[in-house]
Amino acid sequence: MRVLAALSGGVDSAVAAARAVDAGHEVVGVHMALSRTRDQFRTGSRGCCSIEDAGDARRAADVLGIPYYVWDLSERFEETVVADFLSEYAAGRTPNPCVRCNEHIKFATLLDKALALGFDAVCTGHYARVVERPDGTRELHRALDAAKDQSYVLAVMGPERLARSMFPLGDVASKEETRREAAARGLSVSAKPDSYDICFVADGDTQGFLRDRLGAQPGEVVDSSGAVVGTHDGAYAYTVGQRRGLALGRPAPDGRPRYVLAVEPVRNRVVVGSSDELVVDLVHADRAVWYDDVAHDPARWAAAALSVQVRAHGAPVPAAFELAEPDRLSVALRAPLRGVAAGQSVVVYDGTRVLGQATVTGAERTSHVLAGSAAVATA
Repeated sequence: MRVLAALSGGVDSAVAAARAVDAGHEVVGVHMALSRTRDQFRTGSRGCCSIEDAGDARRAADVLGIPYYVWDLSERFEETVVADFLSEYAAGRTPNPCVRCNEHIKFATLLDKALALGFDAVCTGHYARVVERPDGTRELHRALDAAKDQSYVLAVMGPERLARSMFPLGDVASKEETRREAAARGLSVSAKPDSYDICFVADGDTQGFLRDRLGAQPGEVVDSSGAVVGTHDGAYAYTVGQRRGLALGRPAPDGRPRYVLAVEPVRNRVVVGSSDELVVDLVHADRAVWYDDVAHDPARWAAAALSVQVRAHGAPVPAAFELAEPDRLSVALRAPLRGVAAGQSVVVYDGTRVLGQATVTGAERTSHVLAGSAAVATA
């Protein structure tokens, strides 16, 4: 097959491309330039798309002996991922830019362009497994290494794009194994630090980034009774479940920490309360993407032992779901969670297999649960 390997400049994508070459594919490397200021977009392990990254990607391609190109997708990235990030926070929701990047850039813009150029598939360094059924249908599964599993952020791609995607690192036992393999292959990125946090917020100051883009919008911080307990410079800078950075001048009556319970953009208010008030056991979501014929046969899954995940590094929680419409569902959590926010992705798993993904629109508490119990987890 003709395979386009996305080379970020990191160790994962380099080893993934190497494995694609070993498999006998005709591989071409491409680095996606996503930042408009690439010379300023890396601070240690933060940021991406710097000149350093492009150079590292080129050197990896040279070692592998494959052609290498740089595609400038910065305008598309700004119009989709960054714009979504800003609009979601402005609307009081909590976006996941990695999910949006996979949806709009890596498995939309990049894949579509690759197919138009005659490539058969796109190869990336994501940690996830693709399992092919006897009938040729491809399933998305968790990676062998649970600590590195990225099926959560990949679930949004859908079955059609999965059919044109390759994840050679899905069966790697650990990140250390990937680094050892890179070193053995002579790849200079073998010891390069992983990138983390939001790639386009290189200094890690998300509130500062939002304030620069959206401007100061002072307002009130209130408790669940409506009493004013502080002020803020922009409700958009807060997210449900947040504890740090509230800067409240008035302590809670019981002296316990306060958390963000809700963000109200229309009233420009932030509502805070106790951790107990964050507990939910019912999640509503829409814009569902399914990997099986769920919408036409929901009864098949009614008694299945399913689980859901609502954060990239969150623990799976036993759950069941009901469909209101093919793209809208309600998820009943068998174990309650804290801090589920609108805008997050909820991914439904059947064992290790991704069954579907949707975007959280809201969450509520329907039963009396012991919030202090060990059974309650943070989303």
